[in-house]
This record gives sequence, structure tokens and C-alpha cells, in this order.
Amino acid sequence: MHALALSLALAVCLAPPAAQAQRKAKAKTPEVPAVCTDFHTFTNQSWLDAHLIVAGEGMESAFGELAERARQQQVDLLNDYMQSAQAGVPKLLGDFWASGLAEAAVERDGAQPIAPLLARIDAIRRGRDVPAAIAALHQVGLPVLFDFGADIDLSDLDRHVGYFTQGGLGLPDPAFYTRNDTETRALLDRYRDYVSKLLALAGTPAARLQADTQAVIDLETRIATASRPASLLGDPRASYALVPVAGLDQQYRNLKLQSFLQAQGVTDDSVSLANPQLFSQLDAMVAGLKPAQWQAYLRFHVASAAAPYLSKAWRDVDFAFRGQVLRGELAPPSRQDLVLAAINRAAGPMLGREYAALYLPEANRAMAVGIAAQVRDAFGRAIDRNSWMSDTARAEAKAKLALLRVEIGTPARDLDYTVQPMGRGSFGSNMLIASTWRHREEMRRIGRGNADRRWNVLPQQPALGYDVAQNRLIITAATLQPPVLDMARDQAANYGALGALVAHELTHAIDGEGRMVAANGQLRDWWTAADASAWDMQLAPLVVQYGGLGVDGQRTLEENAADLSGVELALDALATAQPALDDAGRQWFFQGWAKLWPQQMSPDVAARMAASDVHAPGKWRTNAVLANQAAFGSAFKCKPGTPMQREPALQVKIWD
Repeated sequence: MHALALSLALAVCLAPPAAQAQRKAKAKTPEVPAVCTDFHTFTNQSWLDAHLIVAGEGMESAFGELAERARQQQVDLLNDYMQSAQAGVPKLLGDFWASGLAEAAVERDGAQPIAPLLARIDAIRRGRDVPAAIAALHQVGLPVLFDFGADIDLSDLDRHVGYFTQGGLGLPDPAFYTRNDTETRALLDRYRDYVSKLLALAGTPAARLQADTQAVIDLETRIATASRPASLLGDPRASYALVPVAGLDQQYRNLKLQSFLQAQGVTDDSVSLANPQLFSQLDAMVAGLKPAQWQAYLRFHVASAAAPYLSKAWRDVDFAFRGQVLRGELAPPSRQDLVLAAINRAAGPMLGREYAALYLPEANRAMAVGIAAQVRDAFGRAIDRNSWMSDTARAEAKAKLALLRVEIGTPARDLDYTVQPMGRGSFGSNMLIASTWRHREEMRRIGRGNADRRWNVLPQQPALGYDVAQNRLIITAATLQPPVLDMARDQAANYGALGALVAHELTHAIDGEGRMVAANGQLRDWWTAADASAWDMQLAPLVVQYGGLGVDGQRTLEENAADLSGVELALDALATAQPALDDAGRQWFFQGWAKLWPQQMSPDVAARMAASDVHAPGKWRTNAVLANQAAFGSAFKCKPGTPMQREPALQVKIWD
């Protein structure tokens, strides 16, 4: 729809002179200025002209450019550390980066980085040796047989607990092992070939290759058969069931889960284990399967996890299946992109700390802190004055807003950066060292009072979002640059961009998701039935408005409402901060919002997003929101009834 609307707009602009003259002759009123017809295109015309999708499939956007700038900044930082860093985390990162870029050394290294792990597996002689080998692989960040990680305790949101969940498969869905349709069987055949090739690279003799490949497939099929369907795992509650740690070794005598936790450094008194039937089956498998089958399974999973970071023969096998078959990629990543992704995966928080120190100036941080505080105050005033919220819900919303934290740049709590020295000799070995460190720090999140130890994004990734479990707003270091924050432009534009994005996210504290978590962290719906009904009535006209633009107004409703709320609240924050704000300042504000959303998409990408995205296309995130703002019409002298200024009776307001 976005591409179609844009093409129609261009068709009007490119109409032949004769047609334009004919229209003028018939016109009874002056033409509507372009600013009042399509503010998105009016503001972003030069960007749109410079980013045409001329062939093939793809998408470009202002936020895509921001992500690419952040990527290049990471590369520049790592290049600098590679050349000059002498000590500490900078030297670790510089050595890690250098070892990854040294392709000749990676080729010479072959499978040497995983040789100690393979030797550990070869030492398995009896079933009782298997649990310790499983625990050792988890310690270096290679989960096998099952997954174990830290996440929110749904009964106490200030605490993280360890979650034992299903895993241990090489294919993404348990159903792939048991379905009999032609497509699935073909995929399993491709997977069988992938397993065989990796086992061969890992040193399995040719005479045992077929039998070991089948041993891996058989063991994974047993796991898959005991696992729950992937469709049932979307609800976090499906994976939550606290059990005491004491007694786990007695309950699972072969798996030794209590000993497993000790090996991971976990000392908490309870964990979540929501599928005891699966773990009972795994426990039986440890005792019932021959050590040789466990060796084949574990050897393959070490090989599969390490393959992207080893020599070309390994990478080619990995890309042929995981890249092309599973992810649909046409070409492998460049060496630089592969190494950068590896560092972000294994040492992302290290890189994030250094990135923020270099690329987040104190002036930018201070402005973000100030704008976020003013928007938060504006939200408080809006909660006080709105007429649709009950007194009970209003009090809870105010309490939640008062307790909300804003974390900018990097997480408030730092990590322990004590790491085994890396050096530049072996990229694969460095990957294991960093992965071991990352796993250690993840395990330290488990326990009371540790739920805020990290974010679910890295500081070097552009992201601004509301963390509903921790009732905090997160703004990463990479976000605080154009188009979100630009210190060189009029400050009002930063309220229209950063301020409106902050306000957008803050409204999620009380919307359909945020209403399910109370100010004290309890999981309960604190809206009354009247509040829910009033909220639905406030938002209902948006469904009609966006539907008239060719957008699925129901699927995008919550985000459309947050966009509208964001602009309303940020404009209030700006007007309060600048009481003498004039039309010129308001124009900067609205331009700041519009410059967030330029995008160009090929028709197939546009069709896919129109069918699935919970956000409206960028054009309507600009125009549909601003057409509801009387202040926009006043600032740009757009008359009611023009495309960018709905009649007052038709304007939707949520917090005004």
C-alpha cells in the first residue's frame, strides 16, 4: 500500500502540463499545499529519491541506516583496538578481532580449537560419564540434550531463576523428526547429509560414519518425540514451574541435574522445570543408550556449534545447510561480518561497554536523560487529567510511573570482565574463551535481586523499549544519534523524535500488556472492566482511520495508539519545557517525528510486511498520526478537511 500510495503521489506530480492546466481551469479553490497533503513525502523527499529500490527485493529505512552506522562504528572501534590497545578489555577485543580476520591462521588451525572438547567426549566410557560431559559443554556455552538459561521468575519479577527447557536438537522444530510429508522427509535427508559431513570433519572414521550419523538422528528423534510441539511454547507460562533444587539428583539419578547446577555455578534453591516427563525420558536415555551413541551425538553438536568459526571446509558445510536450507541465505557473510557477529554473540557486553564509552558523548546522554524525564512528567499530567480512566486504575498507573526507571547507554549494573587471556593465535579458541565468560555471567543472573543484571539487547544495537518485567525504559547507546537524537538541529526536533519514541514506549506501561503487571511487580490485571471498555472506545476510531489508508487497523492498533500517544505526550513535554514555543518550533518538532520513518520497499517486501507487521508503514506512522494533531494544522496552516488535518470532530485523542 505504501508503494502504491507513493506511486499515485508521483503520478500527480508528474502529470503533463496540459492536464495541470485543465485542472487549474476547473478549480474553484486554491490547491492544497504539499505540506498539508503528504507531510511524510514533503519532509523526506530527498531521502526517498536517494533510496529507490531499483531491482530485486529489499528494504531501506532511516532506522536501517542507523543500524548500519552502528555496525560500522563497531568495526572502526575494533580496528583501532587491534592496532593500539595494550591492556584490559580493549586488548581482549582487539586480539579477538585480529584472530578472526587472520584467515590464513584460521585455515591452519583447522579443528584444533575444539580438540580438547572432542577429547573430553572420547573419554566417555560408561553412562555415568555422560552427565559430567553434558555439564562441561554447557559451561563453554554449548547447550546439549536440553537448554538451561536465566530468565524472570514469573512469581517474583525481581528475581531470575534457572529454566530447564527442551532443546538438544539440530533442527528447529521437533516435528521435523516425525512428520512424513515429502517436504519434511527431504529436509531430514539434507540434515542427515549435514550430520555426516560434520562428523567426518570431526574425525569420525569412514567405517563408522554411517552408523554414527544414524546414532545422532536416532538420539535426536528420541528427544523430539518426548518434546512438546513448538506451537505450545509461545506462552512463557508454559515453561514455568518452580521445583526445589534439593533432591534433583535423586529424582533424575542418571542426569544428575543438581550436580549440573553446581557445575554452572548456580546456588539458588529452586529452578523452573515445566516438563518433567521430558527430563524423565532424558534420564532414562542416559542409562539406556550405549556410550558410543552419546559420543556421536555430543561430537556432532560440538562440531555444529563451532563450524562457523573454524576453517573454510567447516564453514562451507555449515552454510550449505544452516545458511541456505534453514535460513534461505543466498551467500555467506563477509569475513568481517562473520567475525563481528561472533564477537557480539560471545563478548557482546564487553564490546557494548567500550562502544558506549566511545560513541555516546556525555552531552547526548544528558539531553536524553532530560527529555525522558520531561516526557515522563508529561505522562503523569496526562494520567491525572484524562477522563476515561477510573480512579483505581489512575492511582495504579501513577504508582507504576513513579517506580519506573530509565536506563540510558548501558545497563546500570556492570559485569565482571575477568576473562582468560585470548591472544591472536586462534579465533576458534578465543570464541570458546569468550563464550565461557558469557555463560558464566548469564549464570550469575540467577538468584534474588539479580533480574536487572543485563538488558535483552546490547548497547551497540539501536533499540529503545519498555521492559515490562522490570518496569524500566531502556535506551541503548547506539540509539542516541540521528535520526533519533541530533545535537546539531533545533532541540524541538529531538523532542519530536527521541521524545515521542520515549513516550510511545512509556505508554506500554499501562496498555494491553502493561496493565497485566502492577506497580509492585505482581502479575495481575489492574484495570477495571470499565477501564478496558473506555480504552477500547478511545482506540476504536483508529481502526477505521488506518483501514481507510489500506492498513490492517486491528492488527496494528496497539502500535498506532502508542505512536499517537507518543506525539501527544512529547509535544506536551516540549511546550512545558519551552513556554514561548512558536509555530517554527512546532514545525521542527513534527519534522523530527517524520524523519524517523522514511522507508523504501520492493513490492514483495511491502506485501509481506502488510500481511504481518504490527506497525503501519512509515508513511502512515507520519501522516496518520499528525493528521490527528490540531497543533500540526496550526503550525503549518493546514485547513481542516485537508489530508494532513482531519476535521476536529474526527481527530482521535488519547491523552490530550
